[in-house]
Amino acid sequence: MTFRNGLDSLLRPEDSVLVLIDHQPYQLSNLNSHDPHLAVNAAIALAKSAKAFNVPTILTSVIADRGGLLFPQITDVFPGQEVIDRTWINTWEDQKVVDAVKATGRKQLIIAGLWTEVCVAMPTIQALGEGWDVTVVTDACGGVSVESHAVAIQRMIAAGANMMTWMAVASEWQRDWARTEHAAELTEILKQHAAGSGIAYLWEQQLLNTPVPVTAS
Repeated sequence: MTFRNGLDSLLRPEDSVLVLIDHQPYQLSNLNSHDPHLAVNAAIALAKSAKAFNVPTILTSVIADRGGLLFPQITDVFPGQEVIDRTWINTWEDQKVVDAVKATGRKQLIIAGLWTEVCVAMPTIQALGEGWDVTVVTDACGGVSVESHAVAIQRMIAAGANMMTWMAVASEWQRDWARTEHAAELTEILKQHAAGSGIAYLWEQQLLNTPVPVTAS
């Protein structure tokens, strides 16, 4: 096994490309590995983070006329962008998707989708076999059961995939708070989607902007 370690193994926005797969109503209706609210929140946060860091993002659905359109909260992040609708269950067997990824010239392939055991596992395993550096964003995914999600993750790790959550991905893209180019956008995403961390930041700002009472001597 080749271990994924060292500084070069961390994600870099200039080398990353994101593929969001099948965040659709049909899949969400039988998502049981996560609280659906949390899975949707994570997928939206991941999409917004990719946009903030100028990471090319490929949007794809499967038979949308029956399974439903991608969540509007995701497509609204990329207004006017084509959603590649497939018949292939395995996204990586759809040449249009693969060509779109290759056209970016990026080497760090990041994948999230519904369901983990089907629409995420198959392209991840195939892409790994073709030499891609693949990261799966687990909290922006979900399966039909806790077991199916967990077994899919184990299977992808065994194949060589890297596992992360959306906040870890965004933090790795940011890397250094001295990099101010995208810090304000990331902070806004954290405020909207990072629950306690976002609220704590707002509280901190409130305290910093609250005048200290002056007592008469």
